Amino acid sequence: MMRVITALCLLGSVTAFAPRSFNARRSRAPRSAVRMAASDMESLRFMTEDNVRKVREVTGTPAYVYDLASLRANAAAVLDFPNAFGLTARYAMKACPNGAILKFFAQQGLHFDCSSGYEVTRAMQAGVPADRLSLSTQELPENIAELVAMGIKVNACSLSQLRAFGEALPGADVGLRFNPGLGSGGTGKTNVGGPSSSFGIWYEWEEECAAIAAEHNLKVVRVHTHIGSGSDPAVWQKTAGMSIDLCRNFPDVVTLNLGGGYKVARMATDKFTDLQECGAPVSEIFSKFAEETGRELHLEIEPGTFLVANTGAVVSSVQDKVSTGPSGHTFLKLDAGMTDVLRPSLYGAQHPLIVVPADAAASRDTEKVVVVGHCCESGDLLSCAPDEPETIAERELTTAEVGDFLVVEGSGAYCSSMSTKNYNSFPEAPELLLTEDGELHVIRARQPLVEIWKNEVQLDDKILS
Repeated sequence: MMRVITALCLLGSVTAFAPRSFNARRSRAPRSAVRMAASDMESLRFMTEDNVRKVREVTGTPAYVYDLASLRANAAAVLDFPNAFGLTARYAMKACPNGAILKFFAQQGLHFDCSSGYEVTRAMQAGVPADRLSLSTQELPENIAELVAMGIKVNACSLSQLRAFGEALPGADVGLRFNPGLGSGGTGKTNVGGPSSSFGIWYEWEEECAAIAAEHNLKVVRVHTHIGSGSDPAVWQKTAGMSIDLCRNFPDVVTLNLGGGYKVARMATDKFTDLQECGAPVSEIFSKFAEETGRELHLEIEPGTFLVANTGAVVSSVQDKVSTGPSGHTFLKLDAGMTDVLRPSLYGAQHPLIVVPADAAASRDTEKVVVVGHCCESGDLLSCAPDEPETIAERELTTAEVGDFLVVEGSGAYCSSMSTKNYNSFPEAPELLLTEDGELHVIRARQPLVEIWKNEVQLDDKILS
């Protein structure tokens, strides 16, 4: 099928980064070469130093802290995304699925994108109505008919899923998640479009989709695409044109979901996606399609990182400080690490690191240090080089001593939900919500140690002997 590709220029307000691939091995030590990270001294985003010190009093460290005012502002920005014929903004809940945050976003008017049947259950447990949930998953739940009966919207993400859906629910409405043949992400690991990605139905299998839908009398009412997290806005816009062309062969489609992946500026030197600038050309694409076909498509978007990344931080304590001599490095060892923020170890992701002295009256110089986590793991590194999880990079920080705090900013998305919690048997850290009145509210308690092994089954000694 001939696909019409709408060429769109790069946004001047966004810098695109080429995806990189890597193969980080668990037992491999970081390379000795050191690349200096951004020299700009980072600062606290939404907390005061007193807020940071208070965390130790409330729950101890490490702990996640989320800012209610920032969550509110980001929800408003997303709901104001440009659109031609109506908008449904869905929070990609895998970014941070705490029930308090889900409940708050529901109150603000957001809908939700679920990546598993378990996330569907979790969202409903938090009070989210079923008709606000959409499921796009790598593993279709066995109870799919029950979920649809509740009002859950489903996007089939493979031909086999579409067949299984049709067998379970003949005559039902369904969405199709396509891989449009193009992807973009902050790293190779977060690029989820193109021939190297397993996500979605390859765009060339449109006719197979139509045949399966006809066999089971399914009505295809949605088309869904998603190209990656931290994607280049220009590629995202280009994919919008490619995605709307996928709707042409499905005359019953009334909704086009373009996913999320909007770039956020975690570091002071990063660029970010301006939603108004990014969305305006897409709105024009929808209008042009309506002029050509008479079909006014409803727009859905699925931001996760944009909504929560910079609304969260991990407050940790410096629990040790060691040196490897004049030719080596000074290391700050935290009471947090990949058990709380995995992104640096996994992607080489950059997070602002800010030292807060435990003594409010302390006045200190700066020093160049390497920041590592508390795991007995060579890859537990928070100050890695950009996009290079195996390369250590020094940061210039306020001189820290044992007992001081270190705040890992930009930890609201894909941190509490995507960590190696319980590795080395470290308990899951608590989560706190900072409200506009400056109060800290516990929204998840620290995991009791016994919870780590409570599901283990003790075998009789005779079996083990």
